[in-house]
Amino acid sequence: MRRLVLSISLLWCVVLVYSQQIPKDIQLEIRNDTLFVTCQADELPKHVIVKAVDRVNIYKRMFYDETDDLMEDHPADDIYNSIWTSEKVNPYAYSIDSIQDTIVIDCKGFVMPVKEGYITSKFGPRKYRYHYGTDIKVLTGDSIFSSWDGQVRIVRNDPKGYGNFVVVRHPNGLETVYAHMSRVYVEENEHVTAGELLGLGGNTGRSTGSHLHYEIRYLGNALNTELMLDYGKFQMRDTTYLITQKETFYHYQHLKEMQQAKYITVKSGDNLSVLAKRYGTSVRALCRLNGIKETTIIRIGQRLRVR
Repeated sequence: MRRLVLSISLLWCVVLVYSQQIPKDIQLEIRNDTLFVTCQADELPKHVIVKAVDRVNIYKRMFYDETDDLMEDHPADDIYNSIWTSEKVNPYAYSIDSIQDTIVIDCKGFVMPVKEGYITSKFGPRKYRYHYGTDIKVLTGDSIFSSWDGQVRIVRNDPKGYGNFVVVRHPNGLETVYAHMSRVYVEENEHVTAGELLGLGGNTGRSTGSHLHYEIRYLGNALNTELMLDYGKFQMRDTTYLITQKETFYHYQHLKEMQQAKYITVKSGDNLSVLAKRYGTSVRALCRLNGIKETTIIRIGQRLRVR
């Protein structure tokens, strides 16, 4: 099989060809951050290997052939019942209760999504919502890498949430989410390898500073990445991970409580006693829900949880 090998840096490009010479009418040109190859379609090689001098080799299938067997199935298609859509991060409608207990996940080949960083916000509840990922400090322009081999399911901009983000499905059954990027270098349905550059760190979407919001999900349900990753050593804890109802989805009960919670806005004439009577609870319970004391004076416009 003929193979074209490209070695690319910011300033130069060297092309080596094995088993045949490059046809004379093939033209190569770098404009900005893109390499343009101009030639007849039947002269394009089927496979391209890109080797960047500042990181490990990147193997990319550049010219997709819809008749090729590699394009027939998506990663973990049997687990996801052949659902493949870019419409939602979680389109699967699998509740945590319906997921089989004790599932072994093969974690071999894992690559951290960034070369270095530290946690700035953990997985868990925030004041009025749940934080489904782990925020890792990065600078705008830092490289963001795919954690495992896989296929890109979503590339989108969510200005009120994730910002520029990517979702990758992996053969081990997991999906990873990379959010708030300043720039994305992959496209939907593209096959990627572990450690391949997905984009650059940034501060897009609902974000107060440059960071990577990183999620690991199974059948659409997020798990705490710290259960799998040791952020102190910046590596995977083990080559396998066991998904269980009790440990992996320990937060499910808290989630259900948050979904059932009711919040109100304090109006003129309201006080803790009035609100307790109106919503069939006690002053003590209101104080516990809101982290305040019975002597606390509530203000008009203040948001309180009453259930």
